[in-house]
Amino acid sequence: MDRFIRTVRLISTLCGLAAAALISAGVIVVCQMVFVRFVLGSNTIWQTDFTTYSIVAATFLGSPYVLLTRGHVNVDILPHYMGPVGKFRLALFSAILSLAFSAAMTVFACLYWWEAWDGNWVSDTMWRARLWIPFASMPVGFAILTLQYVVDLYNLATGREPPFPSGGSHDAGASQGGVPA
Repeated sequence: MDRFIRTVRLISTLCGLAAAALISAGVIVVCQMVFVRFVLGSNTIWQTDFTTYSIVAATFLGSPYVLLTRGHVNVDILPHYMGPVGKFRLALFSAILSLAFSAAMTVFACLYWWEAWDGNWVSDTMWRARLWIPFASMPVGFAILTLQYVVDLYNLATGREPPFPSGGSHDAGASQGGVPA
């Protein structure tokens, strides 16, 4: 199981790097588009689509990394006032619910991607991009996010990680190892 955890964490980290690269590429292409349109006075065809697709792909591919690093917005008012057993149960419920949602979205994203692939969908712009390419980031991102939730759920259930780790001194569960006795 340790190898699985390390592998999923490595893949999630690589997804974070891919997301950063996609955002960087989008920024560079926007700068190129501005130069071509306003300095050279030429038309642009593919730049807007590419930037949109790269930012959307960065969102989906970056989500496992955000979960891995706990980079999402966290409202921990309720866990703050709960005891260790309540924190554990709430964290377990949240992890199971999130895993189920992510798994369902993986299935639906795969079906959507397949429709784009099978139907030879292309964008309605002059670029006519084959949509299965940018749509692939949805099932890939959700599948890896689902794996990251499996790792997080396992770590929570086995006591490897505390429920609602916040790093703050007010969180008694984080300093006591997490799983209530």
